[in-house]
Amino acid sequence: MASKADADDGAKDGTEAGRAPAMPMARDPAVAVAEEYEAARRTGTREAFELFIARHGDDPLAEQARAELKRLPR
Repeated sequence: MASKADADDGAKDGTEAGRAPAMPMARDPAVAVAEEYEAARRTGTREAFELFIARHGDDPLAEQARAELKRLPR
């Protein structure tokens, strides 16, 4: 005879049977881009700004990165 405990043991990973484990919320892409821009700005090199522009050339922060790039010595 099966007990109630055996019947409730549908999920081995600690979740309720039939429910997927909770996933963390996805990051806001604008926040991630802003963090990348700040990292490039802190680094302050041509390479850092060029990489940011290559990755996010259509983002409004790319204009700021281009302006920073123009201020740097060649």
